[in-house]
Amino acid sequence: MDRSNKFQMKETIGFSKGRGSRSSPNRFLELHEDVIANILRRLGAYEILKNAQRVCLLWRKICKNPSMWCSIDMRHLGFHGHLEAMCRQAVDWSQGQLIELYIDHFATDQLLLYISERSSKLKCLQIRYCNNVGDEGLIQASKNFPLLEELHLFHVKNVYKSIEHIGRMCPLLKSFTLFSFDSRFMSFLCEQEEDDDFEFDFVSLAIARNMTGLCNLRLLGNSMTNYGLEAILDGCPNLESLDVRGCFGVLLHERISGRIAQKVKDFKHPFDMSDARYLEAVNSGSCSSRDVFDLHYG
Repeated sequence: MDRSNKFQMKETIGFSKGRGSRSSPNRFLELHEDVIANILRRLGAYEILKNAQRVCLLWRKICKNPSMWCSIDMRHLGFHGHLEAMCRQAVDWSQGQLIELYIDHFATDQLLLYISERSSKLKCLQIRYCNNVGDEGLIQASKNFPLLEELHLFHVKNVYKSIEHIGRMCPLLKSFTLFSFDSRFMSFLCEQEEDDDFEFDFVSLAIARNMTGLCNLRLLGNSMTNYGLEAILDGCPNLESLDVRGCFGVLLHERISGRIAQKVKDFKHPFDMSDARYLEAVNSGSCSSRDVFDLHYG
């Protein structure tokens, strides 16, 4: 819901001043609880936790209903220090019914573990711009997500070794996204390895060997080479959508292009011209990887 709609919603339920009796909270309370719940749900997690639950006892009762928290969206909320506590409260109120979770900025390994211990039914997890989430947190959390079908990681640093564990612990995983320009420099982390393929294809090989049920894969800004790409094509027989924009180590010669055309319905190649601004930003270094993300994926 955009900000204008949320503002109108606040007026409707009486958050703003100067309204007549016909739109007062008392009149609003005459509605059936299911109707009130439907309206409050559209406010989003932040507004419910910050404002709506405090209006009256009835609203608090409705806000605490686990059905209100099957999906928790905490994107585009900035860097407020209380967001992690609010997220924990929302997870508690879900009482294990959480299905979808979206977090920007404030996720940590500790928060992921807290969520995983209370959300075994989670099917979709998206984390963006979280420097305090890494392999350790994802490995531990994945043990408690047996039903996970979608995992999308954007600008989450040091996420490499966890891919193998996630693939094993989440056998139903169908969609996976990893967007981190740090992964283009994976070779620096593998300087002692004698196998050149390992240096550049560590992530892609881990995906090919452990996420064999994938239907949709976005591996963006990665150091992958043709070796890793072919491993993915071999290891993920159900793949329908593949996005490798920014994977400049991939060279699409005739044979591999033919394999992709035969196997993948939706393919975005490393130099996809539909994202000319993306390529310009990456090649020139004129903006940060976060700016690039906001241009094309935010």
